[in-house]
Amino acid sequence: MNTNAVTVFFYGLFMDESLLAEKGICPTESTIGYVDGFGLHIGNRATLLPEANSRAYGVLMKIATEDVEALYSEPSVSDYVAEPVVVTLPGNTQVSAVCYNLPAEELTGANSEYAAVLLTLATRLGLPGSYLKHIRNPETPS
Repeated sequence: MNTNAVTVFFYGLFMDESLLAEKGICPTESTIGYVDGFGLHIGNRATLLPEANSRAYGVLMKIATEDVEALYSEPSVSDYVAEPVVVTLPGNTQVSAVCYNLPAEELTGANSEYAAVLLTLATRLGLPGSYLKHIRNPETPS
């Protein structure tokens, strides 16, 4: 069994540790942080797209490599691609991580139910009010 862990930055519903636990995934660490230069976009699912002067909030977690591979082999997220990011944590500590994003050309539709669940989760996690406003109204800069 592979016991290597990968540091992943989650920004959508996978920020919810209870959702991951339902899938048998138990992160060893979990910290709120943000990445600069990316904006949150919600279509049928969420993705981060490169966007100057934007900031996307989420949760940095360490997860077993095989769990990440299993998570992103699910049909609803299998089109997501791993990208390296630098996550800023409390105290301005910066950590390299991987972030799974849907390529821009794959972003379609609109899912108000997903956005509502994401807003509830982001509120519970204590993400900044300006970011919650962006989830509520995507036209608001993130």
